[in-house]
Amino acid sequence: MNNYIKHNKAVYLTQYHIIWCPKYRRNLLTNEVKNRLSEIITNSCSELGATIKAFEIMPNHVHVFVSYTYKEPINKLIKKMKGTSSNLLRKEFPELRKMPTLWSRSFFVASVGNISEETIKKYIEQQWKK
Repeated sequence: MNNYIKHNKAVYLTQYHIIWCPKYRRNLLTNEVKNRLSEIITNSCSELGATIKAFEIMPNHVHVFVSYTYKEPINKLIKKMKGTSSNLLRKEFPELRKMPTLWSRSFFVASVGNISEETIKKYIEQQWKK
């Protein structure tokens, strides 16, 4: 059922549900910005060896459900996704440079263990139906 990861003498499954939003929760993540952000998140996760299980970009927040190594702190991945995306999006979309910063400094992260992987995926996929 779960896809455990084997590495040397360890077998693990560390999964996280991550949410963050633009500064002042503005509705900025639409159209081309949304498409480009999707590419950046995918590339950032790939570079750090994280596997994306599901993700959705809403106009005013981002949900990412990932499987990530136990050897690195999750904030390293979050910093990579938020930092790289802020830098690249602000360079590529001049309207985003008007804001003092693209992302809020805060984020939400929860390890997935008490609820099933399918529940998290369903929750993320259902975001547009609310």
